[in-house]
Amino acid sequence: MAAARRLSQLLVPLLIAGATIGATPAHADRHSSPTATIVDSTRQGGRTVAFTFDDGPDPTNTPALLDLLRRKHIRAVFCLWGDHVKQYPRLVRRIAAEGHILCNHTMHHDDMSTLTPEAIRADLLATNAAIRAAVPRARVPYFRAPFGAWGQTPEVAASLGMQPLGWRLAITDWEPPGTDVLVDRLMTGITEGAVVLMHDGGGDRTQTIEAVAAVTPRLRADGWRITVPARRG
Repeated sequence: MAAARRLSQLLVPLLIAGATIGATPAHADRHSSPTATIVDSTRQGGRTVAFTFDDGPDPTNTPALLDLLRRKHIRAVFCLWGDHVKQYPRLVRRIAAEGHILCNHTMHHDDMSTLTPEAIRADLLATNAAIRAAVPRARVPYFRAPFGAWGQTPEVAASLGMQPLGWRLAITDWEPPGTDVLVDRLMTGITEGAVVLMHDGGGDRTQTIEAVAAVTPRLRADGWRITVPARRG
């Protein structure tokens, strides 16, 4: 008993130290640092796919999408436009509270490809600050460049603890072609391990939400699993 008490006395300070001095910052991964390689695949590969949604939050589309994702038991990535975060912080809180993953999509949705690292860093920090004003200590593990115009953003994002997040399939839902067309693009375009780019902001995304509702049971019936992107390139 004396030996057990002594072991406990030795372990407790070590555990406390590990939980404080060695604690991982909220913006960093718990296992390894991000890389500048742009991720476009899921963690597991095989018949898996990851759904990501850009340009929100939106006061109409985002709640409807969240309702659908909850019903379908889907965890997704939301790439948040900083200006919209500041307008609709309650929606950001709901996204986080329902277990979805947050992604930095810049403050003003600018083309970042010609900016200096210093300007990129300022923008990404401002966007993360807006997200954390809505959700204190929120983890923001990903960054996605607007328009896929990466420039020097991958290196800067990685230095700030965010993995650059790309995609293998974009269904071009920013030009709504009709729900049936979007369903066809998803069903024919999804490949094993693909990250899919869709939108919940930037316009009426009713067709996108309807398409996700339609393809989800079909994918699962075919043995697909909807999961999340890889954390490292």
